[in-house]
Amino acid sequence: MTPLLARISGLSVSYRADRDAAPALDGIDLDIVAGERLAIIGESGSGKSTLALAVAGLLPRSAVVDGRIDWPAYGKAPLPGRDYGFVFQDAGASLNPVLTVGEQIAEVAERHLGVGWFEAFGRARELLERVRIPDPDAALGAYPHQLSGGQRQRVCIAAAICARPKLLIADEPTSALDMVVQAEIVSLLDELVREDGMTLLFITHDIALASGFADRIAVFHKARLVEAGSTFDTLAHPAQPYTASLIANHIDLDTPPLVSAGPA
Repeated sequence: MTPLLARISGLSVSYRADRDAAPALDGIDLDIVAGERLAIIGESGSGKSTLALAVAGLLPRSAVVDGRIDWPAYGKAPLPGRDYGFVFQDAGASLNPVLTVGEQIAEVAERHLGVGWFEAFGRARELLERVRIPDPDAALGAYPHQLSGGQRQRVCIAAAICARPKLLIADEPTSALDMVVQAEIVSLLDELVREDGMTLLFITHDIALASGFADRIAVFHKARLVEAGSTFDTLAHPAQPYTASLIANHIDLDTPPLVSAGPA
């Protein structure tokens, strides 16, 4: 039996700043299985990004949280950067503009791998090459504004996997990119999690994008989890009208997926 990485039980999140607003998450029960690629699908405001922040322990102080998240694979709450990596939607905002790309990745290696600065820079170069940054030696000394949007997102991915985490959380990592770069980033994420045996939690509003590589899909609507199942079953036999509408509006069933789905 494949071990559980995390178990989410009765998770609800609301915010003190807006007492009259509907909750951001409402009673979510969801297991995250070690080694799987799990896509969280839903429209803007459905709660999917709040789920990612809750899993990562990054909710703001204004959040009121009920329920629990257990981590059988760790036995404790995971350590950011070491046990899980996080790729944010806006790569430009998540990178420090006054530090070079090499410094930012090496900092992760130095802190979480316990290596010296010289070895940390070697790790940074290795990762830039692995995420297919052109001329990784030049990129080490570049600042974020000197890179394209797709390259900045690759740098964020490199930093997120630097400490060899078990879990990679990617929150709408392709939404600011054009379709060609989207496909490249999704293919890269798929390749990395397969090679390193990581679990991927992929947040997106685009069910077509996720359908090509996710093992399982969880559909969120109005702060609730309305459906979860294998990608094949969810696409072929949606249990909820909302899921069927997402499929009808976003998937051309005559077009091959961006990435071939398969076992993790």
